Amino acid sequence: MSSNPVAETVASLMPRAKEELTELVAFKSVADFDQFPRSESEGAARWIADALTAEGFQDVALLDTPDGTQSVYGYLPGPEGAKTVLLYAHYDVQPPLDEAGWATPPFELTERDGRWYGRGTADCKGGVIMHLLALRALKANGGVPVHVKVIAEGSEEQGTGGLERYAEEHPDLLAADAIVIGDAGNFRAGLPTVTTTLRGMTLVRVQIDTLEGNLHSGQFGGAAPDALAALIRVLDSLRAEDGSTTVEGLTGESDWEGLSYDEEQFRKDAKVLDGVQLIGSGSVPDRIWARPAVTVLGIDCPPVVGATPSVQASARALVSLRVPPGVDAAEATKLLQAHLETHTPWGARVRTEQIGQGQPFRADTASPAYAAMARAMAVAYPGQEMSYAGQGGSIPLCNTLASLYPGAEILLIGLSEPEAQIHAVNESVSPEELERLSVAEAHFLRNYAAG
Repeated sequence: MSSNPVAETVASLMPRAKEELTELVAFKSVADFDQFPRSESEGAARWIADALTAEGFQDVALLDTPDGTQSVYGYLPGPEGAKTVLLYAHYDVQPPLDEAGWATPPFELTERDGRWYGRGTADCKGGVIMHLLALRALKANGGVPVHVKVIAEGSEEQGTGGLERYAEEHPDLLAADAIVIGDAGNFRAGLPTVTTTLRGMTLVRVQIDTLEGNLHSGQFGGAAPDALAALIRVLDSLRAEDGSTTVEGLTGESDWEGLSYDEEQFRKDAKVLDGVQLIGSGSVPDRIWARPAVTVLGIDCPPVVGATPSVQASARALVSLRVPPGVDAAEATKLLQAHLETHTPWGARVRTEQIGQGQPFRADTASPAYAAMARAMAVAYPGQEMSYAGQGGSIPLCNTLASLYPGAEILLIGLSEPEAQIHAVNESVSPEELERLSVAEAHFLRNYAAG
């Protein structure tokens, strides 16, 4: 990294950043209070509120959002007449999944092979630290040249829309000239990247009932309708032979124009087992950034261990559908529910329930903020030109902000490069990426202020 005062300050702050991220990762802030104590999420929210207060933020508040979670807000005034920039991250995390699959405890930050491991290190507690580092570096080198608003969401991973609804009810709160969403990531470590599109998402729970109660499979199997078998047929109908998503009425043959993604590199990034084929058609970017993708997230049925010889009376599944820009998530939800209901066999009773939804997003890359970020990335990543990529995941708040503030320029950066393995076991963050992106964000704020 080229020597400059901002970069030098960020480098000097990295030990403190590690300590703070260690403290933040220790909170088991999964916003599913049937699985994890609400106090863990509230503790993480208070930690962030205290950090903002210590940095001189005003109006620091824990916002009680309609989904029963808290988002953290703070305002740092800049020079009179300066532009306003909103910095976003979220402190809620995915469950650790199989804790036995973690090489080290998921809620204890552990350094190994040059990376920091722990749930939320990259997605997205590291994003909170990135914002703090950038602001501290600017304060130590002439001051923060813009008004800054920070919002840290408490339920992004759950997709329950608490902050979206709160923002709609308080439209002035998050108003800004530019918005930096710190919840994306470089296409790969060391390659500066802004994410320009996000797929939207819908979550649908489907339940199938066929009998008043389970039956002995020897006495009744072969004639009694099996709810689990019916569910399997329904879920299988969501994919074509090549694995492409086939929800009736949902169009999905768009092509990606932008950064390419080699199939062999994707296989390595996704850790696809030898001999196992990729699914779908078109290029890899087409499939993961520009087209719909259905995933069965979970099935409620008897586990193998302890299973009895029974015909199942009921079974249910949670289905996720990612939808690309150009497709309305609400319409996609209706199509998915209709498909599930239409393809339920044997006259079985079927119920579908939408439990989460977010619209897709496409950024305006011709805006002045993108030019300011490109210059900032060039300082943080010497010799590298900023790339544009899509992201298959969803950040529903983006569309809410774009709708509320149509004049705002929205940029997506962050720490979730492929090696980070977000949402999986052994999630980690590269300290070097954290350092470089903090430098980039600081320079972006300077560049944007200068116009």
